[in-house]
Amino acid sequence: MELLDAVRRRRTTNGAFLPEPVTEEHQRLLMEVASRAPSQLNSQPWRFVLIEERETIEAIAGISGKSMTEAMSNGTFFERYKPYFRFSRAEMERRRDGMLFDRLPGPLRPFTGQVFTSRGQKLMNTLRVPQSLGEQNRKLVAGSPLLLGVMLDRSEYRPGELSAFYSLFSMGAAMENIWLTTVELGMGIQFISFPMEVPGRWDEIIRMLEVPDDLELMAVYRLGYLPAEQRRPAIDWSSRERKLPSQYVFRGTCATPQRGWDDPEAGEPV
Repeated sequence: MELLDAVRRRRTTNGAFLPEPVTEEHQRLLMEVASRAPSQLNSQPWRFVLIEERETIEAIAGISGKSMTEAMSNGTFFERYKPYFRFSRAEMERRRDGMLFDRLPGPLRPFTGQVFTSRGQKLMNTLRVPQSLGEQNRKLVAGSPLLLGVMLDRSEYRPGELSAFYSLFSMGAAMENIWLTTVELGMGIQFISFPMEVPGRWDEIIRMLEVPDDLELMAVYRLGYLPAEQRRPAIDWSSRERKLPSQYVFRGTCATPQRGWDDPEAGEPV
């Protein structure tokens, strides 16, 4: 039940961390739980780099902030992810996935109705909304006590071959172990995604971290301790941001949705 509780309380941390450094004991524990994840033929294809140096964190934060500004300015972000934006609570309750627009950063909210139009994009650029969001992103990453680079061994991760799937599957299991453990340690974690959105930016991080040719940098996360009031959020069974079992579970064959597990009022399986 403790594990189930951790799963239910798992969150992505969108806010700031406390300034305290992550203890070496907790860093070692996170790496141990990652190492205990399952992998094809016990290949353990994952590699990790722990980043505490303030200069490096600031540099990666700068790359992330600039990447966000660029992706927001040229419209690629909105074009790429428009299927995931929800413009009303009714739509969110029906789809139960994506991002409700009223939860986006304040500078974007006035553009809800026209964010996917050329006029809306020009207006946002004129008002320097992408720059404001990019700076917010930079500060968020820069305020992280610890960054975690996740890599795969290229001798195992061979795109185009079945080994690539096995390696990615194993990496996902390792990261889920880390993610759930952060809940129990009073920590938060968030994927730093924007450097991947802009050509060339990811390569800057690869060079900065001196990633060797036999490893592939797959992701970078930010980690830190959360304020006490955020460490154990109440379990919200009625969340409208998660699909109901009947929307993602089938019984017997994929032609038969699972029935009887939905309780839309309490949001709890029956």
